Amino acid sequence: MRLVEQWSELQAALPQGWQRASLTLELADPAQADRAAVVLGPAAPWRVGSTFRLDVVRRAGAVGADPGLVERTLARLDAEGIGGRLELGSGESQDAAVDVTSARSLAEDWQELVDALPPDWSHALVRVRLDSSDYVDRAALLLAPANPQLVDDLSTLQIRTASHVGYGVSPEMLRRCFERLDRERITGRIEIVQTVSDAHPVATQGPVFRLGGRSV
Repeated sequence: MRLVEQWSELQAALPQGWQRASLTLELADPAQADRAAVVLGPAAPWRVGSTFRLDVVRRAGAVGADPGLVERTLARLDAEGIGGRLELGSGESQDAAVDVTSARSLAEDWQELVDALPPDWSHALVRVRLDSSDYVDRAALLLAPANPQLVDDLSTLQIRTASHVGYGVSPEMLRRCFERLDRERITGRIEIVQTVSDAHPVATQGPVFRLGGRSV
């Protein structure tokens, strides 16, 4: 049975007024896992080997993929001859009190990283490794106030941030930008590559970061 047809049957089995569900896809051919990951990228799946988990949501602004997006990505897998078995992990009804498939957001991850920095930090070089290159154009637009740069590969954006002085977007503005990505279900990983503490720039906008022997 085609994946789209399996998804249609699983949706029919969900409780009335469902708002969130966990969907697991086990590929029939593990050798197709890398290609499946690319196709499924816009739906932000979790992957372990040739098994993928998708968080499907119907609530506006929730973290996850909407049912229409899931159906379109599964249809692309069908069109490329990538088959497998879909299973329903859990479903949350509209009245459920617990969000059983809650996922962390980029904004939350960013705030956690900021909170872990020393109190006197002044500048930081940040990289956002998006889960799919399909996200890059939209993510760059939503992050425009932070002046992102595409680096290293096709899905990593680099940003400078400054806490109180010098060149770089403020950490508060960067959090707001990440919240915009969360609202559009753009996922990835944030890492702070370098930091500078207790800096007091004089006649300059701030420090020069060096990676791999070159200025960035």
